[in-house]
Amino acid sequence: MKKYLFLIFMFICIFTIGCGKNNNNVISDLKDRINDLKAYELSGKLEVVNNDDVFTYDVVVNYKDKDFYRVSLKNIANNHVQIILRNDDGVYVVTPSLNKSFKFQSDWPYNNSQAYLLKNIIDDITSDNEASVVEDNGNYIITSKVNFPNNPSLVKQRVTVDNNMTVQKVEITNKDGISLMTFKIDKINYKPTYDESYFEINNIINNSENDPTNNDNTNTTSTIDDIVYPLYIPTGTVLENEEKVSKTDGERVILTFGGEKAFTLVEETTNKESEFTIVPTYGEPYLLIDTIAALSNNSINWVSNDIEYYIVSDVMNQNELIEVAKSVNVVSVLK
Repeated sequence: MKKYLFLIFMFICIFTIGCGKNNNNVISDLKDRINDLKAYELSGKLEVVNNDDVFTYDVVVNYKDKDFYRVSLKNIANNHVQIILRNDDGVYVVTPSLNKSFKFQSDWPYNNSQAYLLKNIIDDITSDNEASVVEDNGNYIITSKVNFPNNPSLVKQRVTVDNNMTVQKVEITNKDGISLMTFKIDKINYKPTYDESYFEINNIINNSENDPTNNDNTNTTSTIDDIVYPLYIPTGTVLENEEKVSKTDGERVILTFGGEKAFTLVEETTNKESEFTIVPTYGEPYLLIDTIAALSNNSINWVSNDIEYYIVSDVMNQNELIEVAKSVNVVSVLK
């Protein structure tokens, strides 16, 4: 009898090894790997699809327990760099080329999914009871739901991990399984060391001042040669007024749209601040195709190609504001 039991046991072991880890083991092992991290540094490329355009970022993520984040995103089409910083003082979006930062009192990055942050990735997986795992050429692909409240077209993520439970790639897809956002990780360091000041705003300011690419005014403009009109306008809404005015250090264009979904679009030139400026901002950081925007209940503003854009409306919701903003696209793209 013992002989038969032993043979059954061996058969089960061989079957289990031959089939690899089961779904629960893969997810559990990945969860343990990520949640046990006290710090990490990773780098990779993020691709964001908007209709026929593909926007690509070089991304560097630094994390330190607990809740300290420093994320650098460089748009490789125009070398525009922004840094999202979270520390005990709040959340900042720093634009070194303008010597300027927006400061938020925000729950970022925990208020929605993030394709390039490990904690968010595993939280999405473990909160989905229907998350699935399949093997693929020695790796595991985990599929789960995601939470992008301001982008309902993003519904699932496909996370590729290797046998060591190291994340290789994250794809955010629509309901048809088409990837609209892809983050490919190049390097991960699970034991980085950080100076005590690394996650302080002054550290970023000092590094920006010492960066020769940020010490000139070539990234600023004083005139608006071409007014940019949104390619998407809600039904029942029309352009009613257009005005260009001079300001002390440049120009401003005000486009007023009236109708069922009335809104105002302001475009104005940017100039590098003589001293680093922190602007208290209401709302949340939002990745808007080619840049990081500030999104509130009734407005969205961002900087693209040295022009600052601001959309405000009393009747449009956040999704409608974003759709208009996404259609104001003047940056060159790489396909």
